[in-house]
Amino acid sequence: MRWHIKLTLPALKQLIAIKDTRVRESIGRRINALENDPERQGKPLSDELSGYYSIRAVGQRYRILYKLEEEQVIVAVVALGIRKAGDKKDVYELAKKLARLGLLDLDSE
Repeated sequence: MRWHIKLTLPALKQLIAIKDTRVRESIGRRINALENDPERQGKPLSDELSGYYSIRAVGQRYRILYKLEEEQVIVAVVALGIRKAGDKKDVYELAKKLARLGLLDLDSE
């Protein structure tokens, strides 16, 4: 079964903001790979981001956060960026902030 990929507006803006074309293309390929078995590729997240998954891209540096909409067979990419523990620009910190604001879901576009 193939899943459909959708990016939320914040995720799309984060992808466009990456200046390095090779990095952006690498992340794009990793996102497209989620069409097949997305539930097996990612690591389930917990606490505030429970229900979301995370996969690594561009070596260990970037993370792509996504949620599965099983009824519609959609992989919703909700955030992506550099993993930098302890930094306010860390992708997980950013995702938690978006979640608190209600901006992580597809219907918030």
